[in-house]
Amino acid sequence: MRHRVRLKVCCISSIAEANLAIAAGADALGLVARMPSGPGPISDDAIRTIATAVPPPIATFLLTSETDPAAVVEHVLATRVNTVQLVDDTVSPDVYAAVRSRAPGVRIVQVIHVRDRSSIDLAVRIAPDVDALLLDSGNPAAAVRELGGTGRVHDWALSREIVTHSPVPVFLAGGLNSANVAQAVHIVHPFGVDLCSGVRTNGSLDPDKLREFVASLHAV
Repeated sequence: MRHRVRLKVCCISSIAEANLAIAAGADALGLVARMPSGPGPISDDAIRTIATAVPPPIATFLLTSETDPAAVVEHVLATRVNTVQLVDDTVSPDVYAAVRSRAPGVRIVQVIHVRDRSSIDLAVRIAPDVDALLLDSGNPAAAVRELGGTGRVHDWALSREIVTHSPVPVFLAGGLNSANVAQAVHIVHPFGVDLCSGVRTNGSLDPDKLREFVASLHAV
């Protein structure tokens, strides 16, 4: 029997949005800190307020663009989340070691921006050092770095290969919505799915779109 695909709702901007996502069945919430581009960033104070209000066992993901080990740890401790999502896939392994040492209760999720077959090699190399991978469609090498929230779909065949070879759970992100999530899950077989713009209208979490997405996900 295939496992239940977990749901992470990203770009949460308030306690009200967090409660809406949880009521719809979200297993995890994404809290976006300052970014060079993309939707949904909120202040660290707001992230801490939301994270401390969320009941267990819901995971609270801090999306950080920090790459310096000390800066990442400081960001995690300041926001009081239980999971850190490293959105830049060029970070040094020193970051993982720093989080393990100074924030041992915090889970580490590394984003892999799936661009070509080199992304598979990167994912396989990083996976043993983290608790999960999250496959997205950004481009850290762009003139203005894209570290998520692009609304673009990437090559799911590459993502499927990463899932096959990864020793840790893999989340799928990038352009997901109620119309394509069933196909995405069928092809990729992810541990969980993650989305932001696919359940938003004019920047706000849309209850109808969220219900439609959850219904499509449960129908898989």
